[in-house]
Amino acid sequence: MAIPKYDEIMLPLLKVLSDGQSHTKREVAEKMAEHFGLTPEEREQMLPSTRATYIKHRTGWAAFGLRKAGLATNPVEGTLEITDEGRKFLATNPSGRLTRAVLMQFEPYRQFVAVMKERGTAAAKTRAGGIAEQTVSNDEEATPEERIEGAFTELRETLIADLLSKLGTTDPFRFEQVVLDLLVAMGYGGSRKEAAAVTQKTGDHGIDGVINEDRLGLDVIYIQAKRWKANVGRPEIQSFVGALAGKKANKGIFITTSEFHENATDYVDGLNHKVILIGGRRLAELMIEHAIGVAEEHAYSVKKIDSDYFDER
Repeated sequence: MAIPKYDEIMLPLLKVLSDGQSHTKREVAEKMAEHFGLTPEEREQMLPSTRATYIKHRTGWAAFGLRKAGLATNPVEGTLEITDEGRKFLATNPSGRLTRAVLMQFEPYRQFVAVMKERGTAAAKTRAGGIAEQTVSNDEEATPEERIEGAFTELRETLIADLLSKLGTTDPFRFEQVVLDLLVAMGYGGSRKEAAAVTQKTGDHGIDGVINEDRLGLDVIYIQAKRWKANVGRPEIQSFVGALAGKKANKGIFITTSEFHENATDYVDGLNHKVILIGGRRLAELMIEHAIGVAEEHAYSVKKIDSDYFDER
């Protein structure tokens, strides 16, 4: 089955705690994985930008919700126990998800929500479009980190689209320089001056650029970089491979702002030459990763308690 949302985990988690014992974070995460019948792959599935698995992450937020409602407590950092209020709640035989609406029946949780709204409103007054006000109201099924991930993904997808649009209107020679800048940033050659040489004249046998594979120039990689709207097919790749043969070269990179037909990728898979195909989306992703043509606008740092620090003697 799919990995459960954190509000789906809260009730099964509370029932596990009903034994009155103290349970560690790892222990309850494993119990929730067993309860929901997760496959080994689902148990290891990681959040994109953190080192936590989804099931551990969501179990942690389920525990947080129980604690804020006064149904559970953590007398020792990293552990979880049921409270008397939690036992009373289980005695009512609850079922289904413990949504925000359900938790609002508990005074500690209502106070928590009120404080968060107050802080969010204050933040919104000092920051245009302040999202803090929405912290506890948007997408009840997603944890705060997952909402951040969603917003980050949306911004990244917008940037990829903007980059491809910009590249599509860039001068062809400038586009070739952008590609070479990217390859240098990825570690090919040394400095741009040492590593790259752009072929400025037209009709250079299908070769748009040359870059050293390493700083010493022990091998050379030939490049074709095309701002195309239509997908690139096998004939274009065959022409490029022919150009490589004319240079007695075995390595080449074909980069385009569009994508590749399946017949092009199938053709490359059967070659003796080492030819790498980089389509528009992958090109934009690499430019973002290596900060080519993009600049950082905002940076947010998400911190958590350092238990090791507090454990020091």
